[in-house]
Amino acid sequence: MRLFVALRPSGEFRAALSALQDRLREAGVSGRYLDPSNLHLTLAFIGEWPEDITPFLPAVVCPFPMVLSRLGIFPEAKVLWAGPEPSEELNRLAEQVRRILTEKGIPYDPKEFNPHITLVRKPAVPAGTDLSELFIPSVSMTVDRVCLYRSDRGEHGMVYTVIGTTRKQSGEE
Repeated sequence: MRLFVALRPSGEFRAALSALQDRLREAGVSGRYLDPSNLHLTLAFIGEWPEDITPFLPAVVCPFPMVLSRLGIFPEAKVLWAGPEPSEELNRLAEQVRRILTEKGIPYDPKEFNPHITLVRKPAVPAGTDLSELFIPSVSMTVDRVCLYRSDRGEHGMVYTVIGTTRKQSGEE
């Protein structure tokens, strides 16, 4: 299985990201737009691993807010993304996930954690378009669980499926 550990945006957060994708299209940005159901924020990319590792994932003991605040492009990866406000809690969660993977002997991509949600792959931004002028929806969500995703090649690109999630520590459902 091709796996990664990520945060799944809440319904409201996902809707705001989808609206942002619509604004990008209206601004003339072309490329491969991710389906809103595939949007996520990766904490650690594992790649091929033969088993479900959900039992090893950390529960979010103290839920914290994540606020959408910026847009950017990774030119080397050819990715246009939306990102949250910088957050020590989010950085600590990513570090915790990576520490657990290391302790369990599960290899992952060691690239520096740079929190982002990919919106468009291979974006083409029209000359003169200033992405910083695009309105970024005011939206936040509470980070209260971590998800394990499986990545499969579908007819129209990759399909990401949550195969496991940690449970809340207090007030469990």
